[in-house]
Amino acid sequence: MKNLILTFAVLTLLTAACTTDSTKKTTQANSDSTASSSEAIESPSAIDPLLNSYFKLKNALTQDNDKVAAEAGNELLNALESFDKSSLNSEQSKVYNDIHEDAKEHAEHIGANSGNIKHQREHFETLSQEIYEFAKSVGGKKLYYANCPMYNNNKGGNWLSEVKEIRNPYFGSEMLDCGTVTEELN
Repeated sequence: MKNLILTFAVLTLLTAACTTDSTKKTTQANSDSTASSSEAIESPSAIDPLLNSYFKLKNALTQDNDKVAAEAGNELLNALESFDKSSLNSEQSKVYNDIHEDAKEHAEHIGANSGNIKHQREHFETLSQEIYEFAKSVGGKKLYYANCPMYNNNKGGNWLSEVKEIRNPYFGSEMLDCGTVTEELN
């Protein structure tokens, strides 16, 4: 009789645990689909091709992948060269004109330096400031501006991210989570 009661108690606990786990998974799946739906509703912006190339570059640097970083630098260069300013207001256009040539130069250096990730990261630092200024002027997307205080002999380095989680492009796998979000852009 004791074995029967003990077996029944264990089965009850297992059923409760499975039900709770299933409820958590359903809740997570629902929140994931809601997030996907809200992302799908967000309309594309004229700045998207620039940001997409920039994020590809940033993510390649976080993974210590100089070859993909070079590809992304070339993509960003093409996006900058073909960018249509007609959707920008006068203030946004002024910011774009201010950053355009420098951003192109840095993207070009990154694209031409596959095999030299240190040099790519040096150009990424200044490029990040340029892209940040333009993204901030255009707005419309939730972005994160992060800082690694240890980069460049403790002078620090900033970057723009599409996710809040820190993934450091300056140190990559050496110190992937070094840094903090210093500003959220909307």
